[in-house]
Amino acid sequence: MNEHTSKKFDAELEGIRTRVLQMGGMVELQIVKAMEGLTGGDLLLIDQVIENDNRVNLLEIELDEACNQVIAKRQPTAVDLRMVSTVQKTITDLERIGDEAKKIAKTAKQLHTATSNFAPQIRLSHIADAVVDMLRTALDAYARLDTISAAQVVRHDKEVDAEFKGIMRQLITYMIEDPRTISQAIELMFVAKSVERIGDHAKNIAEYVVYMVKGRDVRHTSLEEIEREATR
Repeated sequence: MNEHTSKKFDAELEGIRTRVLQMGGMVELQIVKAMEGLTGGDLLLIDQVIENDNRVNLLEIELDEACNQVIAKRQPTAVDLRMVSTVQKTITDLERIGDEAKKIAKTAKQLHTATSNFAPQIRLSHIADAVVDMLRTALDAYARLDTISAAQVVRHDKEVDAEFKGIMRQLITYMIEDPRTISQAIELMFVAKSVERIGDHAKNIAEYVVYMVKGRDVRHTSLEEIEREATR
């Protein structure tokens, strides 16, 4: 965002930005693999997602430490401090997305090792694809300092929330009509909730982008206000 007299400082900031995007790619892959495991029942793939969560956690710790080092050594001015603050908030949300992917994988393992055959016939792939797209767009907005794309992510979160409510209604209907589906329907509710939370975290990252670029904290404001701020 700024060019500094110290090329080493520029390199440090760019290195941090690059690693944030790498972490984003890692958690995106975690979501995709977890959902593939849920759909296909590949237990090796499911276990891989669970094990790889440690890598996500480690990267968050390393990036947080890198940010603290920049603050301590460089005493960044307002714009750079916003960038560093955005990184720290973003990696927290990415780590939590990783946690949700791990939860999905654990639930997938329980479902595919269960003896019950009475699983509700409900597809979660559409809502999962939507939140992956939200995350991808939010990270792209972060990389390009694109507040317009960031605002679009916030808008899409409303659509994901509406779809989540529809899935909940479907699962409740299954449980009422056939009590044998209750156990697995509840597990699928947990998966749907994890997917919906991933969308919330992607929205948070998009809001941080607006803050980083515009200098205004748009959390807890309306979609219309975020869109106005993004286009200024």
